[in-house]
Amino acid sequence: MMDRVAARRASGATVISLSAGEPDSDTPEHVRDAGVAAIRAGHTRYTQVAGMQALREAVAAKFRNENGLAVEWQDTIVCSGGKHVIFNALAATLNEGDEVIVPAPYWVSCPEIVALSGARVVTVPCGVGTGFKLTPEALAAAITPRTRWLILNSPSNPTGAVYTRDELLALAEVLLANPHVLVLSDDIYEHLIFDGASFHTLAQVEPRLAPRTLTMNGVSKAYAMTGWRIGFGTGPRWLLDAMEKLQGQQTSGASSVSQHAAVAALTGPQDFIARSRGVFEGRRDLMVRMLNEARGLSCAVPGGAFYAFASCEGLIGKVTAAGTRLETDEDVAIALLNEGGVGVVHGSAFGLGPYIRIAYALDDASLLKACRTIQAFCGSLTEGA
Repeated sequence: MMDRVAARRASGATVISLSAGEPDSDTPEHVRDAGVAAIRAGHTRYTQVAGMQALREAVAAKFRNENGLAVEWQDTIVCSGGKHVIFNALAATLNEGDEVIVPAPYWVSCPEIVALSGARVVTVPCGVGTGFKLTPEALAAAITPRTRWLILNSPSNPTGAVYTRDELLALAEVLLANPHVLVLSDDIYEHLIFDGASFHTLAQVEPRLAPRTLTMNGVSKAYAMTGWRIGFGTGPRWLLDAMEKLQGQQTSGASSVSQHAAVAALTGPQDFIARSRGVFEGRRDLMVRMLNEARGLSCAVPGGAFYAFASCEGLIGKVTAAGTRLETDEDVAIALLNEGGVGVVHGSAFGLGPYIRIAYALDDASLLKACRTIQAFCGSLTEGA
């Protein structure tokens, strides 16, 4: 969709893109300053493969202080983005015939990384009836002797769903009964959680799972540092050692300049996070209200991240003003871009349709204009012949 948006803009069209999954704010100034200072100080050479010790110490402190995990710096790894953490973990552990449980809707890269690693994806549909969340019953039914990993993402991309402590504990009971299953907890949206709710991660609520849980996070979403490409994780040392060995033959250490900036992000002022959370919560409220006012759309209230996942089932079978018949959610997304100038992503790309994912990571004026355009688009549809 980002390519389609770029093509439309190149043709001269005005497009409001709600497809990119990154904050619209600048990286905090003190973090940018730290990156510049690192360049000027000559910190532009290789670091240790698993990350420089100063950053790994900051990462360990973050996991101890914010997540209650008993972590030392040696229990961490730094990679070139959160996706790199996930890739290294799966590539270092999966063999042909292994299975990975991926609740759907899922982040689009997860099943592809599993496939690249030679394993089989076991998709578990998690619809609006369960709040787009995996239930203990569905997890238990999906586990087989070949199950190697469960991938769990909270808050979720694309739905914004957030697992409560009790929900995680219920999943933990199933996992405790299946000691052969590793868990990858993707916490990258940890600080974007709304309505005064508390964030919980699996190894925190059930410490008995810590020896087989990889907890992944990074600076991209919380500190608006998507382009700096720094992700990190903590887990059992046998796994981290395997990931480091793979990374040593793959990319070596992450960008030295970015690592210095990440230290500043994790150890410096944290007020940016609360301000950002408040902004996104306000945008969420605007987006959900206006989507639910659009004819044919229905949107549950997301608990975190910066995505709305709206059902467009009421639009399927309708015809647009330009004569396009909407057979799928992808048709809806393409028509909305071509005829309305608003870019969204079809939910089937995330494993569940007919939905559209809307990223509300734009200024309020642009979001308001986009929502009005979506309402007008939906209101203009007619019944197919």
